[in-house]
Amino acid sequence: MIMKEKEMICIVCPTGCRIKVTEDSSQAEGFKVEGNKCPRGTTYGIKEMTNPTRMLPTTVVINNAFLNRLPVRTNLPISKPMIFECMKVINSIEVEAPVKMGDVVIENILGTGVDIIATRSMNCK
Repeated sequence: MIMKEKEMICIVCPTGCRIKVTEDSSQAEGFKVEGNKCPRGTTYGIKEMTNPTRMLPTTVVINNAFLNRLPVRTNLPISKPMIFECMKVINSIEVEAPVKMGDVVIENILGTGVDIIATRSMNCK
C-alpha cells in the first residue's frame, strides 16, 4: 500500500510552519498533519493534498485608458490545475475604460463560478 506524503510550508499565516502531511486512514479527515503550530495548518495541509487552490492576480489589456494594463484577480480561489486555462481566457480579452475597482471583467470563468474582477479603477484618457 502506497501512502501519499508531502512536506510543505503552510502559507495561511506569516509563521510559515514546515508541515508534513501523510495519508492516514485512521484519521477522521484521512490525513495526518504534523509540524503546524495552529489548527489552520491542518486545514491547509489537507486541502493541499486533496484540492489545492490559489487566488489568481494578473492583468488584462485595457483600451482608451492612461495605462495599457488593468490589474485584475479572481474573487475566489481557483483550482491550481485550472490556472493556465484561465490565463488563456484572460489573455485573450481586452476591456474598455472606464472601469471601477470591483467591476466584473469576466463572469464565471470556464464555468468555475469564479469571477475575474478589476482591482483598481481606471478612467478614460
